[in-house]
Amino acid sequence: MKIPEGKKVYFASDNHLGAPTPEQSFPREQKFVRWLDFVKKDAAAIFILGDMFDFWFEYKTVVPKGFTRTLGKLAEITDSGIPVYYFVGNHDLWMDGYFEEELNIPVYHTTQEFTFNDTHFFIGHGDGLGPGDKGYKRMKKVFTNPVSKWFFRWLHPDIGVRLAQYLSVKNKLISGDEDVTYLGEDNEWLVQYCKRKLETKHRDFFVFGHRHLPMEIQLNPKSKYINLGDWIGYYTYGEFDGKQMHLKEFEKSK
Repeated sequence: MKIPEGKKVYFASDNHLGAPTPEQSFPREQKFVRWLDFVKKDAAAIFILGDMFDFWFEYKTVVPKGFTRTLGKLAEITDSGIPVYYFVGNHDLWMDGYFEEELNIPVYHTTQEFTFNDTHFFIGHGDGLGPGDKGYKRMKKVFTNPVSKWFFRWLHPDIGVRLAQYLSVKNKLISGDEDVTYLGEDNEWLVQYCKRKLETKHRDFFVFGHRHLPMEIQLNPKSKYINLGDWIGYYTYGEFDGKQMHLKEFEKSK
């Protein structure tokens, strides 16, 4: 993709809208919508790297209640011709067509590679990658199994959504490890994952979410790992101007 002069590519992750309650997450949603309004002015593309919702499941004719402002703003942006790309996270594994059909947003369930102005990006949410976290990896296989989704679909939405929302908050085995303590470069499993990827192919930037901790780590002189942080405590996002990629904080003074 060629980025036009003066345009930028933006990245954000881990809003967890709806948690811990819809009322408490509402100010965060309003802030995220303001960010979307801010970046749409010069966006060549917008990437959302998962866990925008604390829980999301698509029945055949039902989606979770709420998030109207966010979904409406995303529709406005794509209708204007700005592409938006969504990567599912561990809290919204069960996306199944709604974003594509209603919002014209492609949804990716695995890592993807993009090239902007000859700069190579490796992009994903980050859950289940690298060494460790074996309990979550086993649980993810269970939850993404078509049989599991079929059984869950037979629960009434009022029961299924409430149960899933409870588990997403209470059971870290299901939701994945979200400890925001920096573990050190040798123990950050996504850093180790990126270094292994570099053994076979060069990428300029590896961009992930999931860790809820803003990080910029130089992997080698030409490659950098970036974790986007979250929209719960940090309100950080990635900005690529066609040459450089940086983390920034939205409404820092507020």
